[in-house]
Amino acid sequence: MSKSEYKDAKKNIAAEYKSAKKNCDSFASNAKDVCIAEAKGKEKVAKAELEARYEPSNKANHAVSVAKAEAGYAVAKEKCDDKAGNDKDVCVKEAKANLVDGKANAKAQLTTSKANVKANETSAEARTKAQEKGSAARQDAAADKHDAHYAVAKEKCDALAGDAKARCMNEAKVQYGK
Repeated sequence: MSKSEYKDAKKNIAAEYKSAKKNCDSFASNAKDVCIAEAKGKEKVAKAELEARYEPSNKANHAVSVAKAEAGYAVAKEKCDDKAGNDKDVCVKEAKANLVDGKANAKAQLTTSKANVKANETSAEARTKAQEKGSAARQDAAADKHDAHYAVAKEKCDALAGDAKARCMNEAKVQYGK
């Protein structure tokens, strides 16, 4: 991609965001907030994707994945504002869990890619180490996602009372190994 194509694409992204944001004016209250969050998210993802096309790298691909996760989180969090009480709490926890999922997957992908690049530059021993690093990164990501989903389950149990709540908490603890 040439520098002029890059600049033109950047201008198009800004114009699309401005247009999308203007279209949000037809909405009221939280629907408008959701619309604006969607517009900002699309802009952020489009900018990250443009950077990845202009200067391709593992880091740029990571930035795209993180931008997508954060954009999804911002929209989901705004949608949660339409809810109240425990439903809202659960909604926010689920949105946060999805953000953690996305970021953990992006981090694992980046770590694996870096390790594989380094391994390709060296020997079979290094490739084995790279595979171990990738495996460890995926395990860390799985643990982060596991903890986030456990938090969602706990939040859902908070809506219950007495024996039902205790049963729910015990089931969550068993399911998530806590």
